[in-house]
Amino acid sequence: FLCRYSLVLVLEVGRNHHYKKWKLWEVILSDKTCICFVCLGNIVRSPLAENLFRYHAKQRGVSHKYEIDSAGTSDWHVGESPDPRMSKVAAKRGVNIEGLARKFKHSDLDRFDLVITMDHNNRDGIMAIARNPEVQKKIHLLREFDPRGDPESAVPDPYYGGTNGFEEVYEIVDRSVVNLLESLENETRGDSG
Repeated sequence: FLCRYSLVLVLEVGRNHHYKKWKLWEVILSDKTCICFVCLGNIVRSPLAENLFRYHAKQRGVSHKYEIDSAGTSDWHVGESPDPRMSKVAAKRGVNIEGLARKFKHSDLDRFDLVITMDHNNRDGIMAIARNPEVQKKIHLLREFDPRGDPESAVPDPYYGGTNGFEEVYEIVDRSVVNLLESLENETRGDSG
């Protein structure tokens, strides 16, 4: 999936075909807002956030304005499906969690307008590879958008716990994602008005 930009290799031919050289052109593909949600393994929290954002955007009729993805800071679960315990909690609420785990790449910092992390370790790891303060401005904790939480709080990782932990994480991520979407939509309305 390519969000903002694609690199295109173009053969440039000179006058009278005397020289040929390959050039790399950057082409803008989309004017959508591109968001990547990031947790440790990309099987519990970040795919939940990705799919909840997609669900709420579709419910509001604004899904065409967003490209959503998720990734992990580790490669422990690359290629795996989302955790079945989180999928079960989401399914009870009518939300399907899809996707395969992947590791966050340095190039993702160029692809995405926002990188939303689940905890401080994820944020710090992504900040460490960000090239400059402008890129670092894209990186946020999800709980910055939680209307009931401290903006510096983490989304807890329920991986080693029981069902209650998954239920709690669902509630935190759901209300945070709804508020994030609302903030983005308000920003868009403010820009156009």
